[in-house]
Amino acid sequence: DLEVADKIKEDIFSGKYPVGTMLPTENELEEMFQVSKITVRKAIELLATDEYVEKKSGRGTTVVSNRPYNRLSKAASFTQILENSQHTVHKETLELKKITLKKDHPLFASFGSTAVCFKRLYYLNDRPYIYFTHYLPSDLLEIKRKVFDEESLYRLLTQKGYAIDSFADDFSAVFLTKDEREILKTTSEIAIKRTRQSKTHLGKTI
Repeated sequence: DLEVADKIKEDIFSGKYPVGTMLPTENELEEMFQVSKITVRKAIELLATDEYVEKKSGRGTTVVSNRPYNRLSKAASFTQILENSQHTVHKETLELKKITLKKDHPLFASFGSTAVCFKRLYYLNDRPYIYFTHYLPSDLLEIKRKVFDEESLYRLLTQKGYAIDSFADDFSAVFLTKDEREILKTTSEIAIKRTRQSKTHLGKTI
């Protein structure tokens, strides 16, 4: 399956399967590589984990990245790792709105006078686990909330022309507010906070 995944990856890099197009069906890949359906599925799973393709039930497999060094795959999200495990993971959109930023706001230099505030809660085995607050370019509000509910945020950014080239993470211990404790359904007062700043190849924050 690793050999099959590497061959498909080479075909993606060479342009045989451009970004946005569909890979051949499982049956077609079985014929091409003369392997079993299980081997094909495992190869697709490997490519999906590295964020080169996205598989949707009943709709086939779409190529979403053609970068030989897929930066996002080298920092596979913790939520993605959980989703690929035996745990049950689901997400809930808590808030999606446009916000106004004053000139003295820390985000003003990155986004200007307006931005999108997107809050999402991840559940692990039906218990609140990770609480995300994203600040995004204001034109992402053109995307319907239903799409935000279903799609990967990285995928939505790419579709709007914001390709993440690099990111920097900062971790700190913080005191949870009363609202945050209620959202996370916890009595713990302290949590680990990750602050991530993502940039395009031109250095623009997204």
